Amino acid sequence: MQNKISDVLLQNWDYAMDIEDWAPPLSAALEGVNAEQASWKPGEAGNSIWETVKHLTYYKERLLIKLKGLPKLPDLESNDATFTVTESGEEAWGQAVAKLKSVHASLREIIEALEEGAYEWGGSGHAPGEEVMSLILHDCYHTGQIVLVRKLQGSWPSHRSFN
Repeated sequence: MQNKISDVLLQNWDYAMDIEDWAPPLSAALEGVNAEQASWKPGEAGNSIWETVKHLTYYKERLLIKLKGLPKLPDLESNDATFTVTESGEEAWGQAVAKLKSVHASLREIIEALEEGAYEWGGSGHAPGEEVMSLILHDCYHTGQIVLVRKLQGSWPSHRSFN
């Protein structure tokens, strides 16, 4: 049986957020993290977990808006600005994680609707399927960073079970 390209994209989209495969998904990397842990930085050159969540949310939201054909988000002065956190506290941290997951779920619905046209694009730039695959890789890269930050701060379990 041959999978449709949208099936492959959805499978990898789910691996990035919710399903353990070769690496922990983003939801597992964020599980049990409190606001203090989310704000901790491994030095001047590293980003906090919260900053990384803001960054991931920005790029997911940007793609969601593009694929829905809505007006673009305002351009930020640099990629570094996507990591900016201005909030603090448990409630704000919970809202940041909830927004990340919500935008991810909304994008999933759009990916599911792409069907075989995922790599056909009449507009300028990359086809939707290319952008989705790029975002999957982006999520996995930053999930690894989050796990590393958690290991450095001692909040990652020394032994994990997974299926």
